[in-house]
Amino acid sequence: MPESDSLNLFHLPFSFVLPQRVAAERGYFEDEGLDVDLIERDRGSVEIKYIPAEQTLTGDYEVDLYPVCKWESLKRTWGMGDGEVVANGTFADQPYTVFTRPETPIESPTDLAGVEVAVNRRTGQEYTAMRALEEHVDPDEVRLVHYGMPTDRLRALRDGEVDAVTLLDPQSALAEQLGFELVLESGNHMGTGGGDGADAELLEAYVAAYARAVRDINDDPESFREEYLEMLEKDARVAPDLFEDVDVDALRERVTVPRYDVPELADREDLGAQLEWMKERELIDDEAELDAIVASLG
Repeated sequence: MPESDSLNLFHLPFSFVLPQRVAAERGYFEDEGLDVDLIERDRGSVEIKYIPAEQTLTGDYEVDLYPVCKWESLKRTWGMGDGEVVANGTFADQPYTVFTRPETPIESPTDLAGVEVAVNRRTGQEYTAMRALEEHVDPDEVRLVHYGMPTDRLRALRDGEVDAVTLLDPQSALAEQLGFELVLESGNHMGTGGGDGADAELLEAYVAAYARAVRDINDDPESFREEYLEMLEKDARVAPDLFEDVDVDALRERVTVPRYDVPELADREDLGAQLEWMKERELIDDEAELDAIVASLG
């Protein structure tokens, strides 16, 4: 974390981090004494995932804070040296989902044993799906396959390349409009990575501004519908074929703005348990140490 009041924030144009943009647009970071720059990759130029798998955000992108799935935050900070985990939590009251085509024999989560489920590797889609599926099928029967962005996964499901895909709202609403069937829901768990030597006061100022935006959205979610729906509009520009037979007005009505929560300082007990699970599944180096991963903010 820099010693000045300047913060480079990596922004994901996803539903669970809407408060970060709202806080920036409404000047809440500035009110907390923070000069914030949102760093966001253009949707049209992203082919696989927004967070680059081969580059560090705290180094290559010079980012001070970045949102990422809880399990990927452990993997990035240990395996790539991409800063330290400074916060985690459930950032929005919305589930990850698994959808199937109605003509498949899949009727319940137990029917997903041995079935290929399309995910985006090294994102919350992968780890959340794995953990959720393990509650219903033997870990050896979990089959995850990489298909990239939500639009790529939906296209693969539509074209019969896979029988199940993971999604997050508002793409879950799009899947329903396309006639696909919901078979599984699971929690949404996020982490926040920060540069080495994270400064507690700046992090507290960031959280305070974020919390203010959360209150605004939760108090009047309908006021933020248009901004929330921009995510679908971006998808429509890069994957227009998915929207050809969709009643867009009905889709927009179906989408609801979720209730948001505020990130909390890194929970070492929770992250330690997740780290052990990752080791058991050989998702991370067996030598990974929590002290080298989670920031000590004091």
